[in-house]
Amino acid sequence: MNERGKLLALAVIVSLLIGAGGMYAGMSVFTDQPDDAVAEGSAPLFPAPGEGVELSEEALVKFGKAYQLINERYVEAVDEEMLLEGAIEGMLGTLEDPYSVYMDRETAQQFMESLDSHFEGIGAEVSMTNGNVTIVAPFRDSPAEKAGLQPNDQILEIDGESIEGLSLYEAVLQIRGEKGSIVNLTIDRQGVNDPIQIDVERDEIPYETVYTDLIEHQGQKVGVIEITSFSEDTSKDFAAGLNQLEEQGIDGLIIDVRGNPGGYLNSVDEIGNLVIPNNEPIVQIQDRSGERVRYLSSLEEAKPYPIIGVIDRGSASASEILAGALKEAGGYDLVGETTFGKGTVQQAIQLGDGSEIKLSLFKWLTSAGNSINEVGVDPTIEVEQPAYFYLSPLHVEDDEMLEYDMINQQIANAQEMLKGLGLEPGRTDGYFSSQTEAAVKAFQETQGLEVTGKIGAETASALHQQILEEVRDEANDRQLNTAIELLLQQISND
Repeated sequence: MNERGKLLALAVIVSLLIGAGGMYAGMSVFTDQPDDAVAEGSAPLFPAPGEGVELSEEALVKFGKAYQLINERYVEAVDEEMLLEGAIEGMLGTLEDPYSVYMDRETAQQFMESLDSHFEGIGAEVSMTNGNVTIVAPFRDSPAEKAGLQPNDQILEIDGESIEGLSLYEAVLQIRGEKGSIVNLTIDRQGVNDPIQIDVERDEIPYETVYTDLIEHQGQKVGVIEITSFSEDTSKDFAAGLNQLEEQGIDGLIIDVRGNPGGYLNSVDEIGNLVIPNNEPIVQIQDRSGERVRYLSSLEEAKPYPIIGVIDRGSASASEILAGALKEAGGYDLVGETTFGKGTVQQAIQLGDGSEIKLSLFKWLTSAGNSINEVGVDPTIEVEQPAYFYLSPLHVEDDEMLEYDMINQQIANAQEMLKGLGLEPGRTDGYFSSQTEAAVKAFQETQGLEVTGKIGAETASALHQQILEEVRDEANDRQLNTAIELLLQQISND
């Protein structure tokens, strides 16, 4: 490529950054496909790439001089392609936006080849937050969830190697791997002093996103639809599930988007058309100039039964759109915790050589026009799960022991686990007291383990497995049970 060609390439890059059309909301890094849905009857908020973009000659000359100076006179030979990519990454870096990222040709190709209706990995949505690869939410029943990864966990190392300097996509490709293989993640978790080591066994992750259930309680039929993410088929599967529940004569509906990291904007829009009444806005999309497009529901009348949403800190992006619409446009209650707080819309833009930029083009606002970015959607009924729902697994090596008179965070976690299992450890501050020792002995006895009162690798693993069973038991799900009780109350009031 000659010098003029290189300058033209840089100009094209800048024009793409300024004027690209299309949109999608909160895409999982595992389904990073553009969604070209535009609100019916509206004009695109952005011109086509390069349209209406003017770059001053002064800017181009300055850019070209810097490129030429480095390329021709730097003390060592420079790789021209790396120089161009560095310019792109530098421009994106000035945005300080964790969701606007660049993938070179090789990374983009590897990433696209790995996308399917299923993939092999750990099953978690991640984003780049303040320069750190951060867990948004583990998928339901995924290896990541079973291993104890939690929203806002920051990944410091993969298999003992620092990931500082890696892009989000480079880190994801390292985390993925063959089914049955183990990846060790070093995690920084808020409220925990030392980094946590978590081993995750990779598995095949199916991309089923809608689960339905019918709960009969106090003579009433409660339908539950859980949405784990918003993929291409999610709205179709939601419609089928809702139709099936309605045919069974449900008296009320719970829509559960806990741990849902987001997905296609058109998918959540289509679901909103099924449950948000009176042609209210499901979501509003706002461009850089402040101009807005409203996505209006096509549902004329409210459903003949009450609806309640269930949310948590792992509900992000598209799931926050649905939660906000249920609360503000539908007037329905939300039970749970404040959501993650991702309120921007990205578009994947090809750069012509196989590389691409995923750029934030819009802000999305709730039905009432509120921004939730870095704020989240608040529940109307705040309910936290039992403390043991939020614990990280114990990491005790074969030659290690947690025992009487020690004090650390691992012991505090073990005490919360014992308490959750109905074995009173006396305290939960991390000091291994005599009462904690007695609780450990009682647990070991019930599990058929050697009764030592000390926590080694075997006891730690058994504790983790028992806590997982407690977490999966719906009887312990305070948020879901609160939603059910509230729904029954509303049914009786009707």
